Amino acid sequence: MTLPWLARTRAPANGANLAGLLLVALPVFLLGWLIVYPIFSAVITTVFVRQPDGATTLSLASYRFFFSDGYSRANLWLTLWTTLVCGVLLLAIGLPIALYLRFSQGRLPAYVQGLAIFPMFVPSIILSYALIRTIGPNGTVDILLNAIGLPKLPTPYLTPWGPVIGLVWDNLPLTVLMLTAGLGHIPKSSIEAARDVGASPLRVFISILLPRMGNSLLVTASFAILGIFSSFTLPYVLGPASPEMMGPFMQRTFSDLNDPLNALTQAVITFGFCLFFGIFYVRSIAKNREGGR
Repeated sequence: MTLPWLARTRAPANGANLAGLLLVALPVFLLGWLIVYPIFSAVITTVFVRQPDGATTLSLASYRFFFSDGYSRANLWLTLWTTLVCGVLLLAIGLPIALYLRFSQGRLPAYVQGLAIFPMFVPSIILSYALIRTIGPNGTVDILLNAIGLPKLPTPYLTPWGPVIGLVWDNLPLTVLMLTAGLGHIPKSSIEAARDVGASPLRVFISILLPRMGNSLLVTASFAILGIFSSFTLPYVLGPASPEMMGPFMQRTFSDLNDPLNALTQAVITFGFCLFFGIFYVRSIAKNREGGR
């Protein structure tokens, strides 16, 4: 038997739960339609291959071809190398900037923050051609060196370092913002206490800041890696034609070679690597929520 007053108190809770479900229904539907369904469709298409006679058979031939083909492996290795180098450079450049913004006051840090997030408002295609005009052959750097009588420097344009420069520049704003937000959760009292007992700035960073920034560093690295691994515009415009990163490789396989099966296989393999890095991000978020309870 349910008491009337108990029923009245349960009604608003049920209504709130229903309203919450309705609010998340559309995003979940779009997530399943635009992301989850294409992923499963690509996996099924590359595993269950339709034969010329119309029959569908289980086959991993496209995956065997990818990992046995030297050119495909070279493209995958170049993508992994670029992602690793960009991730290290982003943390090495973004962390000092974030530390400066967190513990500095005045007008100069505001200007530094504005310059750090400025690339966020520059489209990738414009950034690509700006870098070509700056560090490309007969670009601004070559003109300045020639004006003062110095020899030309080897241009990184159309080399593996071209996309590295562009991707680091393009992903630096998000890296700085996320690291600055992570530093903002560290109380100043613990830092001041360490300084009071004579700890040097390096000791404060190693013993106080770095252990409490593990979650922020992991989330920042995950975001950077996922964005860099799946990038297309900057590697396509600034990178070499051979080997090439997975984004241009997939586009060329699909459009130029008219080979959708191998293009889908490359997409599935790329998603597999991104999923591997994404698991670290999900686990970090889950641990952070458990720690906050």
